[in-house]
Amino acid sequence: MNNMINIDELKFDERGLIPAVVVDAYSKKVLTVAYMNKESLKISMEKELTCFYSRSRKELWLKGETSGNYQHIVSITADCDRDALTVVVEKDGPACHLGTDSCFEYPVFVSETRSEFSMEGLYELLEERKRDLPEGSYTSYLFEKGLDKILKKIGEESTEVIIAGKAEDKRETVYEIADLAYHVLVLMVEAGISVEDVKKELASRHIIDHKVKQEKMV
Repeated sequence: MNNMINIDELKFDERGLIPAVVVDAYSKKVLTVAYMNKESLKISMEKELTCFYSRSRKELWLKGETSGNYQHIVSITADCDRDALTVVVEKDGPACHLGTDSCFEYPVFVSETRSEFSMEGLYELLEERKRDLPEGSYTSYLFEKGLDKILKKIGEESTEVIIAGKAEDKRETVYEIADLAYHVLVLMVEAGISVEDVKKELASRHIIDHKVKQEKMV
C-alpha cells in the first residue's frame, strides 16, 4: 500500500473546495459527486461518515443526518494531481435525495457495439425474467419449474466444474464455472438474496481472516 498523504498536501480550489466522487464499496457504482472543504474532510475522517460542503447553502452537511442514509467511509483516495478524491463507502440507504440508489440514473449515451457487464447487471436481468417470464427463455423455464429444478441444475453444474477442474482444462473449467455462477444467481433471485448480500458476507470473512493471520504472527 502506498504511504498515506497528509490533507495539507491536497489542492483545494480558490473556494477552498475539492470534488469527492462517492463510490459504493460493494457494487463499485458511482453514487454521487459532492464537494468537501478541509473542515468537512477532517470531520469525515474523524467520524468515518461522509460530510460535505453545500455550495448552495454554504454550510457543512453530514450525509444521512436527517434522512438516516449515512455513508460509512471505507477509504478516501486522492488522484495524481491531488485535486480530486474518491470516497469508497458502505451506505445505509439511497445516496440520492430523490430516493434512488445513485444520483447517476439517467443514460445520455449507450454504445450499440459495446456492452458493460457486471454481476449486478445480470442479477437485474434475471429479476426481469422472473417478473415477466418471456416465452422461449431458459431462465423463465427455470423460474416456472421452481426451486427443486434450480437446485438440481446447480448440483449438475457443480459436478461439471469438478470434472473440468480435475482434468486441468482451464478453458472448460472457466466455461463450467460461468454456467454454475449463472445458476447460482438464478437461485439468489428465487431466494431474494442480492449480490450485495453475498459481497458483504465475503467482506466480513476477509476481515476475520485478516485478524486470524495477525494473531498467528504475534
